Amino acid sequence: MAERVHLVSLGCPKNRVDSEVMIGKLRGSDCEFVDSPDLADVIVVNTCSFIQPATDESIDTVLEMAGYKETGNCQKLIVTGCMVQRFGRALEDELPEVDHFLGTGEYHRIDEVIADRNAQAPKTHVDVPMYIHDEMAPRVNSWKSHSAWLKISEGCNHRCAFCIIPTLRGKMRSRSISSLVAEARRMADEGVKELNLVSQDSTAYGRDLADGTDLGGLLRSLAKIENIDWIRLHYAYPIGLPTSLLSAIAEEPKVVKYLDIPLQHASGPMLKAMRRGVTRAGQERILERIRAHVPDIAIRTTFIVGFPGETEEDFEELVDFVEKQQFDRVGVFTYFQEEGTPAANLPNQVPEDVKLERQRILMKTQSAISSSKLESMIGGVFPVLIDGPAAEHEWVIGGRLKTQAPEVDGQVYLDTPPDDVCAGQIRQVRIERTSDHDLVGTVVA
Repeated sequence: MAERVHLVSLGCPKNRVDSEVMIGKLRGSDCEFVDSPDLADVIVVNTCSFIQPATDESIDTVLEMAGYKETGNCQKLIVTGCMVQRFGRALEDELPEVDHFLGTGEYHRIDEVIADRNAQAPKTHVDVPMYIHDEMAPRVNSWKSHSAWLKISEGCNHRCAFCIIPTLRGKMRSRSISSLVAEARRMADEGVKELNLVSQDSTAYGRDLADGTDLGGLLRSLAKIENIDWIRLHYAYPIGLPTSLLSAIAEEPKVVKYLDIPLQHASGPMLKAMRRGVTRAGQERILERIRAHVPDIAIRTTFIVGFPGETEEDFEELVDFVEKQQFDRVGVFTYFQEEGTPAANLPNQVPEDVKLERQRILMKTQSAISSSKLESMIGGVFPVLIDGPAAEHEWVIGGRLKTQAPEVDGQVYLDTPPDDVCAGQIRQVRIERTSDHDLVGTVVA
């Protein structure tokens, strides 16, 4: 009899890819997936632990799922991912309800621990992360049938003061272009139209291979795949952007003119304290170079406010930077004092209320910029990838522009009968009005 499995995936799209590999591996092991945890014989929770709220959510979810050992059919609870990698065997005492723990480099063992009915395997598998899946790993796209995440590398060699990712994910290791093309081609055969490329540091892709592999070459290779229409790049570290990348964005029609490039701050003292390896002037030169190569590019970035030692002057410089650069999309996060990072021990920690107020101000600043950019699109006609019923309004059909990444950049809501469009189509839409951070339009072709 097949084991009935329910999997909960928390955190970022990179974690989602790991979950999809686990699902693919288990489907090849005579497992049946169920949508409801109360029906499952085995429950898997793939955790996030990047910042404390993510850890808290992971613990709460694990405890919630553990309840199904009493109220449901669950016989085995397995916890995987970043929280396991971060805390290791200490979790055995903290979460005795869990039967097995798998770190970020061990999730490919999921079929082994589920098959271990006699509890012969170690309870916890945590080691230096080395594993990264390849094109041979079975994988099930759990996002949308027409859109998928493609993990191009794993790990990060930077040592930013606020970040624990190198501890959780290990050193940088890239997949080959041939492996990525093979996986992308398989997804295209399954109906995927849009590829979103993700990693911890996309800019560094290929450097560890020492064979000339780089990001631009990868993008041009992916662009040759039939039926793939849009290719979008996320998580590009600002330093070291290869010219080949910018040329590919400028020249390849399938590579959308969009770049997600986390800058984190603009003040010189803050950038130095964060160990970002760049100054404000350096960031300005990087942005100028990007826009010179791709004049109409949409740039998304993220910032951290309330980093230890951040003064009013530092924050005002950040606001000024955002006003001058006129970014298309901005995410603003408050700093979390994460154990195990260099910044956790820095003096002059910023009070929480100050962090939240600075976040509010910076988001208000960007909101005015974003609103102006959205309003400038009214009356224009743009290609929109139809996603289907909107999560917030199931009776409304949603889609996205090339410059709108999934889950983070807003949507285009359609004033069009649902029966007139189909998920996965790319339709021409005239923008009629704006709604907060979204657009509303009518299909014209």
